[in-house]
Amino acid sequence: MEPLRTLLSVPGNRQNMIDKVWNLPVDALVLDLEDSVPTSEKASARALARDTLAMLARAKRGETQKGRKVFVRINSLASGLAREDLEAVIIPGVDGISQPKPATAHDVTEMAAIIALLEQERGIAAGHVRLLPWVETAMGLLHAFEIASASPRVVGISFGAEDFTLDTGMIRTEEGSELLYPRTMVVIAAKAADVVAVDTPYNNFKDEAGLVNEARLARRLGFGGKFLIHPSQIESVNRIFSPSPEEIAHARRVVDAFEAAVAQGFASTSLDGKMIDIPIANRARKLLFVADSIARRRSEDD
Repeated sequence: MEPLRTLLSVPGNRQNMIDKVWNLPVDALVLDLEDSVPTSEKASARALARDTLAMLARAKRGETQKGRKVFVRINSLASGLAREDLEAVIIPGVDGISQPKPATAHDVTEMAAIIALLEQERGIAAGHVRLLPWVETAMGLLHAFEIASASPRVVGISFGAEDFTLDTGMIRTEEGSELLYPRTMVVIAAKAADVVAVDTPYNNFKDEAGLVNEARLARRLGFGGKFLIHPSQIESVNRIFSPSPEEIAHARRVVDAFEAAVAQGFASTSLDGKMIDIPIANRARKLLFVADSIARRRSEDD
């Protein structure tokens, strides 16, 4: 699973903003056709997203995109606009669909079925377009694992705090204690389904300290990345969700020590006075995999 540390959302009706994002060091760009687009501009945003994706498909891969994924956040199935959105954007150039407000696994399988038909019609490799559903309602949280495991297309699930607190009647606070349980459940559901968990955006893009605190909490909880709403948030979130040089060096020492123990017929050993067993060694291997994946992406950007 490739890292999804930073996913920058860009209003799909704002050409000037779209033009500025292609060289930014994010793991995924997300053209938003949903909440950031007024109802009166849905059709024009859809057309702009289609034209943008067509341009990307014509460009040499690695020059315009530099290895980044491009997702489109469409409108929900309940809105009645999802089919039109999909017909516009399931074309060469799109890597995935960000699906808002699925209530159950059925919403995801319905979306996946529409995508499969459009891939077939348009000569796109079967299964190329991935899905990133949002957990942002009480019903969605109760079915989070089923949503995360509903289709092989699903690469992760995202937590949407604003819609979730609206739906549940929770009082949204800067401190965020009201979100600890749903955040934890989203991570557990994602891990059980073997997909990445992506944290909610931090909406005060001028509050660097608040962003850093929330991103660090999200990483400690097990999230693999975070949605962003402003380019100023990229550097901090990339750093927080990337293994540090110290973490990488320690993980290599852990793996080396464990493999040396296994070669001698032992299933555990110690390093710096601490026990190393199979779970600890596997955690170190996962960290090294993430670090290697990030390093490969950086080499693509150079």
